Amino acid sequence: MENNFLLEILVQELPYQFIPSAEAQLFELFKKLLDDNKINFLNIKTYATPRRLALLIEGADEKQQDVAKDVKGPILNIALDADGNYTQAAIGFAKKNGISPDLLYQKDNYIWAKVEQKGKTVKEILTENIKQIIMKLQGSHFMRWGYHEEKFSRPVENLVAILNDEVLDVEIFGIKATNKTRGHRFSNVKEVVITDVLKYPDILKIANVYVDVEERKQLIVDSAAKKAEEENLIIDFSNLEDLLDEVTYITEFPVPVICEFKEEYLQIPDIVTVTVMSKHQRYFPLYEKTGKLSNKFITMANFVGEDKESFDNIKAGNQRVISARLEDGKFFYDEDIKTPLIERVPLLKGMTFQRNLGTLFDKTARIEKLSSYMADKLNITDKSDILRAAKLCKADLSSKLVFEFTELQGFIGENYALKSGEKDNVALAVKEHYFPLNANSSLPSKIEGQVVSIADKIDTVCAVFLSTQNDKKKKRPTGSNDPLAVRRAIIGILRTVITYGLKLDLADLVKYSLKLISDEFNIKIEDETQGEIFDFICSRLNVIYEKTFDNDVLAACKNTEPLSDLNLWLDRVNHVQKFVSENENFVEILEAINRVLRITANHKTTNEIKTALFEDEEEKTLFDAIVQAPQITFENMGDIKFFVNPLHNFFDKVLVMAEDEDIKNNRLNLLGILANRFNSICDFSKIVSR
Repeated sequence: MENNFLLEILVQELPYQFIPSAEAQLFELFKKLLDDNKINFLNIKTYATPRRLALLIEGADEKQQDVAKDVKGPILNIALDADGNYTQAAIGFAKKNGISPDLLYQKDNYIWAKVEQKGKTVKEILTENIKQIIMKLQGSHFMRWGYHEEKFSRPVENLVAILNDEVLDVEIFGIKATNKTRGHRFSNVKEVVITDVLKYPDILKIANVYVDVEERKQLIVDSAAKKAEEENLIIDFSNLEDLLDEVTYITEFPVPVICEFKEEYLQIPDIVTVTVMSKHQRYFPLYEKTGKLSNKFITMANFVGEDKESFDNIKAGNQRVISARLEDGKFFYDEDIKTPLIERVPLLKGMTFQRNLGTLFDKTARIEKLSSYMADKLNITDKSDILRAAKLCKADLSSKLVFEFTELQGFIGENYALKSGEKDNVALAVKEHYFPLNANSSLPSKIEGQVVSIADKIDTVCAVFLSTQNDKKKKRPTGSNDPLAVRRAIIGILRTVITYGLKLDLADLVKYSLKLISDEFNIKIEDETQGEIFDFICSRLNVIYEKTFDNDVLAACKNTEPLSDLNLWLDRVNHVQKFVSENENFVEILEAINRVLRITANHKTTNEIKTALFEDEEEKTLFDAIVQAPQITFENMGDIKFFVNPLHNFFDKVLVMAEDEDIKNNRLNLLGILANRFNSICDFSKIVSR
């Protein structure tokens, strides 16, 4: 019989960031439980709303398989007395394993028992583990609720745990599981009985709850698009993925409501209005079919009913809020544009960049120097626009509008730069020097933005590593401890350099940036700091390409100075990957290479070969092969295969470690030449045989 199980935890409104994480955790924990207990199943599906987390297991086995196993008991001299009868130790061993002493047997000087272990039912396994799994859920700001010692994100109000049509004997936070749950807070159906676990999503719709996340998201998209069309407007979800996800997780029964604000607020740059609506108020902006921003928007109400007065109140409340926010935005904007952007640069002296590392004015000066240094390395003859963009890149941080809406940094800087009469490419660089905003978003499109972007990010990376070099308690940036987004900054640098083929030596740039900071603040650069930065950048490089290349290939190419020329390094990795993947006899080739590397590893070799010391034909043959192929690079590494047979013959016939010291060294030098050529391509010892 296939078994179906439903778990639902009803809670007070959850923080929306926790909900997708909790869904994923529930899935993994229950999957692991079933896998560890060797219970097969057809499918696991999770559901979530702001008030409930649920999981449905379909088609689970009835029970574990029974297992027969041999259990080792006491050694014979303890298990048997002088007459060969079982002692109390043997009898106790039999009793412990639930069998008669007559069924014990002897093997390898020990007493053994063949024990039948009955498999547990899926009901037993679930009942024993549901509470433990729920208590394993993790998230930020977990607290104790009421008199309970256990912590959870929000107070639990109800628990459903049903296997087929049977309620399991489970209790959490003093609440026993039932087959009943509650509907939407405003639904006329207050209590819902789960009569069929497989129909759980449909049953909850009766009580105005769309529990399936993807279905609810699609409902939001369809209903909002329809409502916009009624107003002869359009809604663009392509740039609103985060907003769509958030609204999906804060509603159970989403209903679109059209609202509007005064048209005078459209005089503010669209980026300000859209940011206020989407980032701060969770509203969906609407556009005219010409692409112009409309003064109407959609809010998704989590409301049930046809009461016009209630919807009028929802509409009026949201319109009051947006009007107040946009009024602030308009005031700040009107005030800000009275001051040219260049005049805002000195105001950065009052804004701290990082503790012990000066102000944003200081950082801006370093960005200018780094930008000038890079422009010279890139052979840019006229770098005036780059330096102008570098000087202005942080100026908008002193504006009232960016102080209020930090998401606008750069975007509003571009607008202020244009209002101040700056060149288009300079204004664009002010905005785009923050790019990419995430791992996969757009890069700076022009050279001015590319250079200033790299300069800004390199300075931040070096500042962070310098500021923590003497504090062993502080960790290097990690996923949970990276306030200045160093990891993202490095990926942005790497993507920009590689995408646009910029001929920049990042190792050299790091050294220059460290020197600028250390000279300015009299900070001694510890020996390991520079190496740590290089290693950290290389680790991010691996993150970018871990799905493109094999891990061992990336590891093999790590020591080939990737930061000196990223595009050359990428070309090298491509060639090595191709060589490793496409050579049918790669195992034989790798064996020959590694044998050469092992033998020469602890010997200082030279390129001096004395042919007069050759004793065997195989030595001469290998030497001729080396002379005929004097250069092997990653670009022609296919030539390595021509050395395989000469090497095999050499190792079969020639004793490298000859008693005569001169002959031995001559043979090691011969192999050393090859070792140097192999090592110049990559570290083949890191590559795994295919």
